[in-house]
Order: sequence, then C-alpha cells, then structure tokens
Amino acid sequence: MKRVNVKAFIGSFTLLVITAAVLFGSAWTLDYWQAWVFLIAFFGSAFAITIYLMKMDPALLERRITVGPTDEKETSQKIIQSLAQASFLLVIIFPVLDHRFGWSIVPPYVNIAGDILVVIGFYIVFLVFKENTYASALVEVTTGQKVIATGPYAWVRHPMYIGALILLIGTPLALGSWWGVLTIIPITAVIIWRLLDEERVLARDLSGYLEYKRQVRCRLVPFVW
Repeated sequence: MKRVNVKAFIGSFTLLVITAAVLFGSAWTLDYWQAWVFLIAFFGSAFAITIYLMKMDPALLERRITVGPTDEKETSQKIIQSLAQASFLLVIIFPVLDHRFGWSIVPPYVNIAGDILVVIGFYIVFLVFKENTYASALVEVTTGQKVIATGPYAWVRHPMYIGALILLIGTPLALGSWWGVLTIIPITAVIIWRLLDEERVLARDLSGYLEYKRQVRCRLVPFVW
C-alpha cells in the first residue's frame, strides 16, 4: 500500500477514535444511540471519499491529509485553523452535554434528519473533490494549478464550504440538541473569515482568478452572497 494511503487510513482511524472518545466521554455513557449513528454517518461518508480518492485521485488525497495550523503558510490561516479546530470541538461537545443533562429534547426523526444532513454535506464535498483536484486542505497555490469554473464552481466560488456548513448544521441535531445549533454561529464566522482570506491569496497568486470572480459573483450561497 502506498505511503499516502497508509497515512490517510491512520489519520482517519485516529480521528474516529478521538471523536468517539470525546462523544462518549462527554456523555459519560455508551448508551447513546444518536452518537453511534452519527459516527456511522460521519465517518462512513469520510471513509467512502477517502477510498474514492485513493483509487481516482491520489494527488488530491495527499493534498488533503496535510492539514492543521502548523502546516498553513499564511499567518492568518494559522490563526483561522486554530479557531476552526476549537469551534469544531464546540459543535461536537456542547450538543452531547445538552443531550446528557436534558436541556432540550429532540425527537428521533430530527436526529435522523441531522444524520441525513451530514451525509448530504459530505456528498457536496465529494462533488467538489471530483471536480477540483487542487482542493487542498491548505490555502495555497500549487504548480500547474488552474481556475476551476465547472460543476459546483459554476454556482459559487467556495462550494466545499457549503457542504461543510450543511454537515455542521446536521451534527447537533444528529446528536440530540436544539441548543447545539447555536454553536454553528462561531464556526460559520470562522469559515467566512477563511474563505475571504483564501480569496485574497488566490487573487494574488492564481492566474485567472480575478476573471473567475467577475464571472461567478456569489461566494457561498447562490443568488445571495
């Protein structure tokens, strides 16, 4: 097996173990079916995309497994990535505490709807990866990179962040929390900051990006912004 595949499997499995530990540790019980279903929806989708990239686009897989504040080249992105990690932990932990202490009651059909949103979010991310082999986990412009204006990029300039927001909105619902939906506010702010800073880098370093910005006016939400 190629080194990049081994690294991807180890990284995915490690993240699964850590996430499970955070979920069930915060809940202080394994009797939490919502968390089990969420793990299946989240990591089942993530593993499926990983296997696809292993077979169809190993170069993109390698770009995706290098991720984190220390790997970013721009100082602003190091800060943004740190805030993103903290915000994601909030999205995971707060809904579990809500469920544990019964601050809000979420019916099972809403839990399942949340899991469906998680899968839909990952599907949008998959469509982005299928269209754009340069969709690195880092804000960077690589040698030979070109502007992608087809597929989901014909509608908005940052379609992957739409997928991320959809799966993040689904997460607290899947885990059984109404109040947890409020945790989407800080991570949405971080995502908007990231994409605006990313556009600054792309406009500076990627040939043709300014023309693409004039062609596709919306950043995140079609016909809105």
